[in-house]
Amino acid sequence: MQSSAIAKRQARLDLEHFVPYRLSVLTNRVSSAIARQYSDRFDLSIPQWRAMAVLGGTPGLSARDVAERTAMDKVQVSRAIESLMRAKRVQRQPDARDGRIMRLALTAKGRAIYEQVVPLALHLEDVFLSALTADERRQFDALMSKLAQQAHLLGSGAT
Repeated sequence: MQSSAIAKRQARLDLEHFVPYRLSVLTNRVSSAIARQYSDRFDLSIPQWRAMAVLGGTPGLSARDVAERTAMDKVQVSRAIESLMRAKRVQRQPDARDGRIMRLALTAKGRAIYEQVVPLALHLEDVFLSALTADERRQFDALMSKLAQQAHLLGSGAT
């Protein structure tokens, strides 16, 4: 019993090797690097771009759907959507079957920005991934899928 208590006291969280921390830092660095490329040019924050990216690929989502797909906080999504609406980049309409639900879509202005940012984002992704070989990219993609599934299980309490 004593050795267990001593082991717990001696256990330290080494952030440099703690995977959740490292993933968070990496994500923040990559997002910030990409955001610098489009924020000044298009006056977009990271949450705004994420919302536009999701709506550009799948119009007609609700704000809740956007929050789920981006794993962003509902308040963050709400603020991003509101500012995009003020800038006339996103529009909302009541759902045809349930008027309480508002469906979101890019406006023509929002679509024009989306069409300019997408090639830039894809280019920056290529630059980022150029540190990996083709085989490493395939492995990385497979590992990311496995970890995403495991994260979902952690979040659902199924562990």
